[in-house]
Amino acid sequence: MNDNGIVLTSDPDLCRSLAADLADADFRSEPLRAAWGVDADTAIGRTLRTPALRGLGSRTDPQAVLARLLIFGVAQQVSHVEDALPRTGSAGLVSLGFAAVDGHAVTPSVTLRPQSFHDERGPGEWWIAADLDELALGGGTLAEDYVLGVGGASLTLAGLQLPTPAHRVLDLGTGCGVQALRARRYADEVVATDISERALAFTQINAVLDGTSHIETRHGSLFEPVAGETFDRIVSNPPFVITPRASGVPAYEYRDGGLVGDALVAQVVAGVGAHLAPGGVAQFLGNWETTGGTSGLDRIRAWVEASDIPLDAWVVEREHLNPIEYSEMWIRDGGTAPGTPEHDRLLTAWLDDFEARDVTAVGFGYVLLRRAEGEPTLARYEQIRQPIPSESSLGSHLAQALAAHDAQARLSDDQLCALSLHAAADVTEARHHTPGAENPTVIELRQGGGFGRSFHADPALAGLVGACDGDLSIGQIIGALAQLLEVEEPALRASLLPAIRSLLVDGFLRFA
Repeated sequence: MNDNGIVLTSDPDLCRSLAADLADADFRSEPLRAAWGVDADTAIGRTLRTPALRGLGSRTDPQAVLARLLIFGVAQQVSHVEDALPRTGSAGLVSLGFAAVDGHAVTPSVTLRPQSFHDERGPGEWWIAADLDELALGGGTLAEDYVLGVGGASLTLAGLQLPTPAHRVLDLGTGCGVQALRARRYADEVVATDISERALAFTQINAVLDGTSHIETRHGSLFEPVAGETFDRIVSNPPFVITPRASGVPAYEYRDGGLVGDALVAQVVAGVGAHLAPGGVAQFLGNWETTGGTSGLDRIRAWVEASDIPLDAWVVEREHLNPIEYSEMWIRDGGTAPGTPEHDRLLTAWLDDFEARDVTAVGFGYVLLRRAEGEPTLARYEQIRQPIPSESSLGSHLAQALAAHDAQARLSDDQLCALSLHAAADVTEARHHTPGAENPTVIELRQGGGFGRSFHADPALAGLVGACDGDLSIGQIIGALAQLLEVEEPALRASLLPAIRSLLVDGFLRFA
């Protein structure tokens, strides 16, 4: 139930009727962008709806009526809605809990937006229903039980999901269900949990709207609904936002786990191993604090090492914000504008909390944990600040990196030297010279995909990568380089092999 007392229902027949009406109206991302234009579409990302509404003009065709009603939250005439939804009608929207009818007007109580995506199986599109947000409300403070639609973090995690097949997947804290929908594309079974009954209702509705096979929903906090169960994959965009536990500070269900500081992320790390099958992978987003002089990444490392279940770990910190920056971001996210007394009050509460707990920075990033089969072999905690070529394809890169890590970890140095490798197709080389110098001062290997990494190489390593075309073995290349550079082969081999292992994991080199 939302603030207006409207209850959602996931009636399958009504949802299928609505999906058919949306399809007939061409209620899709690309046609809608074409309808209001590129600049207006960019403005939507800044929660500005006026340019897009101007682009729709006075049109009363189904696509325009549904866009105003379901994307931008603008009430529409009953007669126009009836024409736009011949199967569902305004009565169907009311039955679903999507709208209310007052006289001759249909007023929306949810948003329903097309969301395009691209994964290993190709392009696709979902219709995602969620609660009215700032764009649809035209600004203002959000309700604490608000169910978020597809945001930037949702898209990031969806792109991070490993696309490899899995039998059972758990979506922990499902929200509107977008992670469960993504997981269902490669998994046989998906269980979605949340503390919000309304979020679970949205998940069920969105699954039917998008023709997704059954997603099982369960109500409860963290791992309580799946006690004693294990999964091949766990994905989660948990309510990780650090919120002061002070009177008068809103506690939004979709982002606030109700714990002090980053304790919720610590609890996920502590509990996830017991719910992973051997070799199973958990992927989630999180915030972590630098406090008491200990960096956030070091604190996560300590949580992982304290797990009762041995875990491989790969943690990437993408952002590092000071307390003021962090507080401002999340106060604005709740709909409170800067420069107002309420904003100043909330900012004071946030900064008081950080100061009291000696928090000097907050990190944000991606966490990948794997239940080790034997002793853990992966412990990678890194900061990546450079732009990433495509977050939507990171899942494939992570899957390849994990496979390459496992493959090289099984090889002795002699076995690695016996192999022939290929330089990846997206790798380029840049050489930097000081004016007049014959030899470069810096040789840089650059990656066009994946994390867009660059790797500083000496002439020997650059020469080795350049010679990796699948013909010669690594040992043969090292031998030739040793003669060319007039160095001892054992010493050159000892210096190059660790770098080769790193380049394999990061995707600069591939197994032939």
